[in-house]
Amino acid sequence: MWSKLFKPVDTLQKGLEASWMRNSVIRNNIANAETPNFKASDVQFESLIADAMQRDETNTGFVAKTTHERHIQFDVVEEIDLESIEPLVAVNDKTSIRMDGNNVDIESENVKLAQNSLLYNTLLTKLNSELTRIKMAVNEGR
Repeated sequence: MWSKLFKPVDTLQKGLEASWMRNSVIRNNIANAETPNFKASDVQFESLIADAMQRDETNTGFVAKTTHERHIQFDVVEEIDLESIEPLVAVNDKTSIRMDGNNVDIESENVKLAQNSLLYNTLLTKLNSELTRIKMAVNEGR
């Protein structure tokens, strides 16, 4: 029961960690925009979550319990384990947009940085709302 109370908080925390990591990677890309042979990196997280949810798409949320060995057996439904999904840093070493081998597009990186800032602030606002909800429940609505 208690694990379900904090599940939204844990999910938001994972998203914040991934967004923070992405911010660091984007800043590193921007800092190395003039470095010869530097290859830009990106953080993969949302795609990993989407893949896990797609694998779990057949999950209807129904978990059958049997109390006797002669009861009808159902497939065991497993929940997505967010603790096992970690953001990955992927280096794009397949492309090169300049003669010196560097593939950092500074304009694209600035757009990604702005998008990531919006995502981070949105997740932070949602996390604050979840913690306020839990606080209200603990204080019995007072």
